[in-house]
Amino acid sequence: MGTSKEANLLARWAELAGAQASAVGEELIGRYQEPHRRYHTVTHLAAMLGVIDDLAADADDVDAVRYAAFFHDAVYAVDRHDNEERSADLAEEMLGSLGLAAELVDEVARLVRLTATHAPADDDRNGGVLCDADLAVLAADEAGYAAYTAAVRQEYRHVPDELFRAGRTAVLQGLAQQPRLFRTPTARTRYEAAARANLARELTTLTSTD
Repeated sequence: MGTSKEANLLARWAELAGAQASAVGEELIGRYQEPHRRYHTVTHLAAMLGVIDDLAADADDVDAVRYAAFFHDAVYAVDRHDNEERSADLAEEMLGSLGLAAELVDEVARLVRLTATHAPADDDRNGGVLCDADLAVLAADEAGYAAYTAAVRQEYRHVPDELFRAGRTAVLQGLAQQPRLFRTPTARTRYEAAARANLARELTTLTSTD
């Protein structure tokens, strides 16, 4: 692993899964460095783990949530709609090979699949923490949000502007129409207002006519 961020992620993986699982950790982290990625990268994974640390008290099994974070974008292709399912399948395969308890493997896979909708049940504490961590970027400061939107556009650089604007608008409108973006009390307090302001500004930009 070449950079400090990668080394830190590998250390976090070893802390979670044990040193004997280092080969799996290296493969996982390598996936987040695939050349077509611009947002779904090691930076996003590291940021998610940091938010999960902050929200740990809101989870029933924070280690399951951390495993799910490592796997949630392990398979990522912009031209496919089954990335979460394929990532969950990979989690089942890899974690099963490490000999983890079947109940834990099942929970990690369930959580990974949940990131397709970001709609955990009200009593799903693990799902709430994972989804909140995945969406926390929506509450970034102005520079951070601009970097996020630019990175997403780069991942879809093969899509013409008009089509991208329509697709992005639909995604953001779907989020904005939800009664709440964040599920845990801590995340709602910290992120909800800023995230809604960012969504509103981006939607205004996307839907304005020159």
